[in-house]
Amino acid sequence: MDVVNLKDGVEWNDYIEELPGAHALQTWQWGQVKSRFGWQPHHLLWRDGGNQIQAAALALERRISVKGVTMPTSIIYIPRGPLLDWSHEAIVSQVCKDLQTFAKGIKAIFIKIDPDLPVGFGIPGEESEGADPTGENVHSLLKGFGWVFSDEQIQFRNTVQVDIRQGEEDLLMRMKSKTRYNIRLAKRRGVLIRRGDASDIDLLYQMYAHTAIRDDFIIRNQGYYRAVWETFFKASLATPLIAEVEGQVVGAAVIFRSAKRAWYFHGMSMDEHREKMFNYLLQWEAMLYAKEAGCHTYDMWGAPDVFTEADPLWGVYRFKDGFGGQVVRTLGAWDFPNRPILYRLYSRIFPRILSWMRRQGKKDTRRSINT
Repeated sequence: MDVVNLKDGVEWNDYIEELPGAHALQTWQWGQVKSRFGWQPHHLLWRDGGNQIQAAALALERRISVKGVTMPTSIIYIPRGPLLDWSHEAIVSQVCKDLQTFAKGIKAIFIKIDPDLPVGFGIPGEESEGADPTGENVHSLLKGFGWVFSDEQIQFRNTVQVDIRQGEEDLLMRMKSKTRYNIRLAKRRGVLIRRGDASDIDLLYQMYAHTAIRDDFIIRNQGYYRAVWETFFKASLATPLIAEVEGQVVGAAVIFRSAKRAWYFHGMSMDEHREKMFNYLLQWEAMLYAKEAGCHTYDMWGAPDVFTEADPLWGVYRFKDGFGGQVVRTLGAWDFPNRPILYRLYSRIFPRILSWMRRQGKKDTRRSINT
C-alpha cells in the first residue's frame, strides 16, 4: 500500500475511474471538501507487480478533541470505499490487513469502511429478490478479519438504481404508468426545468432548509453545502436542476456524477404548485442529464432499511419505485476496532453527542430561513 501525495485531483480521479464501485464520495473533490471541516484526507493505493492499480481508498482522518484539546488519537472513515474487486479474496485480504496496519500506525480508535458493494437486489421476500454471492462472501471474510458491523451507519445501506443506457422511450415504458402520467402532466401544466450554477447556491440552500424543516430531517449549515456545491460545480462533477412554474422556483435536485454514474444526493422543494408534479419531471430531466453526460446508472440515493410502511423512508421509496429502477442492498459500514476499550467508550458516548448535534442542527436550520 502506498500513501500518495498529489497536487491536484485529476490524477487521483483517473486512478479510481475504472475501479469497481468508483464513487463520487471517493473523488479528490470530496476529500478537499472534508478537509475544510476537520478531516485530513489520505489517498491510499495498492498496485500489483506490474504497477497496475488494484485498489484505492480515500481515507478521512479526524483527530479527537475534548473541550478544545486535541488528543493523540483519531478516527478514520472511508466513505463508499475502499475500491477494489471484492471477488478477489487475495486482494480483499491484503487491503483489510493494510488498512488495519494503517489505523495502528496513526493510533486510530477505529477505521470504518463503507464500500458500495451489493449483497442483494430487490425487496426481501418478494419475487424480485436476489442475492449477490460476492457481497455475502465479503460479509464472512470481514468477520474473520476482526471487523464488526457498525452501529453507526453513515450512508444509506439500500438504494434504488436505474439503468439509463436504453433509449428515452424504453426508459419511460419501464416506469410505472402513474409516474409516466405525472411526468407528462408536469409538462402540460407548464413546469420548466433549467440547469443552474454556483449563482443559485443561496437559493438552493434556502429551499433545502425549508424542505428539511417540513419533512423533519437533519441537514448541515449553509457553509457546508456551499463548500460541497461550489467544489463539485467547479469540477463539472455536479449540476443543479431547478424547476420553475411561471417564473417561480418550486424545486430542485443536485445531481453528482463520477465514473459514468450519477447520484441524486440533494433534493428540495417548496410548498407551492405541488399539484403540478414538478418532482416527477425533475427526476426525469435528471436521468436525461446523466445520460447526456455519458452515465450508465442513475442512483436515486436512499431506500428503507426495512421495506415496511413503518420505515421513515417508505414514502420516499414509493416515489422512487415508480421510475423503473432496481433496489440494491449493500454491505453497509464495518468497523475495525483498533483500540477496543476506546472503541467501546466512543460507541457509548457518540450517540449522545450526535443526538445533541441533531437538536442543534434543527435549531440552526430554522434560524437560517428566518434571517
